[in-house]
Amino acid sequence: MTHTDLDIKNLAIRSMRIMADGSLADFEAIVHPRAHNREGVSEPPACRAAGPAAFYATALWLRGAYSDLRWEIHEVIAEGDLVVVHATMSGRQTGTFVAYDADGGVAQAFPATGKSFATTQTHWLRLADGMVVEHWANRDDLGTATQLGWAPPSPAYLFRMRRATGKARRDAARS
Repeated sequence: MTHTDLDIKNLAIRSMRIMADGSLADFEAIVHPRAHNREGVSEPPACRAAGPAAFYATALWLRGAYSDLRWEIHEVIAEGDLVVVHATMSGRQTGTFVAYDADGGVAQAFPATGKSFATTQTHWLRLADGMVVEHWANRDDLGTATQLGWAPPSPAYLFRMRRATGKARRDAARS
């Protein structure tokens, strides 16, 4: 492993860690102004733009739903300008998690359950000039949903989801 390999692996790890507690300045230091997050298609509209502010918006969206958010890093592999991070994301759902449709509208809201989760993910990052320029991921969303009690939903939780989705849509219409 060259020194450069270590540097880009550390940059990839840093990009994961700041999702839990980084500031906008932290994102500006490592995310390229034109960086693209492929996962933004199911995130709030503010997350769909390019650059550090959009990546930071993703972090704030996740932090709004999950307390004690963290990523345990298992393996990091670098080849050329591509770095792959295998990690476990964990946290506790203390806020409503809102999923968005392709047009940026509220698709579904999952009200807080207070339950904890820990599921594996693989994050792919393309780097250039010492900055993240592209991100995409493979996640165990069904595992997360099962651990949080979203799937299979109880009749009472379905009712809570319907109310939370209506509230999220009203809130989105006001902003």
